Amino acid sequence: MSPALITLLVALAAVILFVTEWLTVDLIAMLIIVALVTTGVISAGEGLDGFSNGATLTVAFMFVLSAALLKTGALQMLAGRMADRFRRQPKKATLRLMLLVAAVSAFINNTPVVAVFIPIVGRIAATAKINPAKLLIPLSYASILGGMCTLIGTSTNILVSGIAEENGLPGFSVFTLAPVGLVLLVIGVVYLTYLGGRLLPDREAEVSLADQFALHDYLAEIVIPDNSQLADSRIMDSAIVRELDMDIIEVRRGKDLFTLPPGDFRLVEGDTLKVRCDREKIKGLKDWVRVVDQSSGVRMMGTGLERNNSSLVEMVITPNSEFLGKTLRQVDFRRAYRAVPLAIRHREATLNEHLYELPLMAGDVILAEVKTHYLAELQRIEQQQDSPFILLSSDAISDFKRTRFYFVLATITGVVALATAGITPISIAALVGVCVLVLGRTINMSEAYEAIDWKIVFLLAGSLSLGKAMSNSGLDESIAGLLTGSISNLGVYALIACIYLVTNVLTEIMSNNATAALLAPVAIAAAQQLGVDPMPLLVTVTIAASASFMTPVGYQTNAMVYSAGRYRFRDFTRIGTPLNLICWVVTTLLVPIVFGL
Repeated sequence: MSPALITLLVALAAVILFVTEWLTVDLIAMLIIVALVTTGVISAGEGLDGFSNGATLTVAFMFVLSAALLKTGALQMLAGRMADRFRRQPKKATLRLMLLVAAVSAFINNTPVVAVFIPIVGRIAATAKINPAKLLIPLSYASILGGMCTLIGTSTNILVSGIAEENGLPGFSVFTLAPVGLVLLVIGVVYLTYLGGRLLPDREAEVSLADQFALHDYLAEIVIPDNSQLADSRIMDSAIVRELDMDIIEVRRGKDLFTLPPGDFRLVEGDTLKVRCDREKIKGLKDWVRVVDQSSGVRMMGTGLERNNSSLVEMVITPNSEFLGKTLRQVDFRRAYRAVPLAIRHREATLNEHLYELPLMAGDVILAEVKTHYLAELQRIEQQQDSPFILLSSDAISDFKRTRFYFVLATITGVVALATAGITPISIAALVGVCVLVLGRTINMSEAYEAIDWKIVFLLAGSLSLGKAMSNSGLDESIAGLLTGSISNLGVYALIACIYLVTNVLTEIMSNNATAALLAPVAIAAAQQLGVDPMPLLVTVTIAASASFMTPVGYQTNAMVYSAGRYRFRDFTRIGTPLNLICWVVTTLLVPIVFGL
């Protein structure tokens, strides 16, 4: 079997795995390296070169710089000050919010930026009496558009630059993408403010969390009568808990109240239990275990959510969460987080049954009840860089540290200045910035390691190996030949349009980094076959790989706001399709002019 065919099969298998999400992206990346090395398409050294590549290291260091900036609390402070403007001038305030998010996303990773802003936007919407669905898609799209403006705006930009350098070409400078990216940002923000805003859903919001998560049929009150089989048994041993997938939220015993009792808590006769379980199953208790009588044994509640010693929280699963692909049982949710899950909003569906069996995805929202005194601990976990969730229903703990903010801002500015002036490569400049922040005690080494998204690091390493395999095997030239042969007579604009379209369609269904890794070598080969400068084609691939607006799963930030904003899949298609078309046309027209193709 020829190396080109092997590479093609590996690439196709990778695409299938990325789309289906059967495996995590980091494992897929490692399997790519293993497959290419064991089949001899690339050497062992070439397979591991991706981990030491300047692009991979730059991305890792930029995660640390992003974490340091977020730790100062500056973004929370700035967003918090915007609440009053939303009440007075909602349209202008939305415009300012998008520009703020885009400006920040141009220089630090956009995923944590959106994670910080989601709960803030929720509180702004509540205060200004605005439907949060009017703000969360613009929030995500603004972060994507901002990331297109600089080399360090997103890992995709750095990856394509690294592939160019691997092929002996000059990489991107910090502001190579800016002429195109800024134009797209301005057009995109104007579109979202004055046209896209009309397409955003304005569905009537439910008045309570109980209504939003349809809890009324799943919460009930059970009284344990005399001579019950359940009396004097531990909760963990109780038949109703084991057989009916039931959670006991509260036990009332005379004047005593026990909220979220532990598994070794013993039930006694006369206890009144507030439980989460399917209503039909609860009604069947009297026949199944004969613990209640028809007159008073089972009493349906309203919601039972108004208690002083417990709180409701909405937890959004982050794109890099340890929860991904796991069930609540596998993460030991109740014991690890002192919380009882009441419902899960999974994409467009609200689930109230079999909560412990559902594999979780990025953007899923868990409605949980926690002991009030433990809420501060959940907020502390949320503030960590590797937090598995974002809390929507609570105020984040984050004080603005003014001195630290100016120090971090000066450091990031220095990193950009060093790289822009060509004094040192961006990877070394970013490393210098990390050292400065650690020595300045803004962030410690433990926090630095936690800040790095290792899944992205492994994905970049695997993607670079795939790009190398395409070059070694000649697959990139073969694909480029098919591409240029069919449209070479139509001119450079047709070539730009075709490369953009192919890249953009792929990035809507799989990882943007993987898409860039597949198409960047093809773009280089196409430019060489046509005898033109590869830079315009690489810029096109970079922009198209990030411009994912049509689906909620094409980009991490879209997945984060999907369930949080209670959107439907078609909301992204309706709002994002015109924006995708705008970006396609503008990029096709602008790239040849800016880069002289």
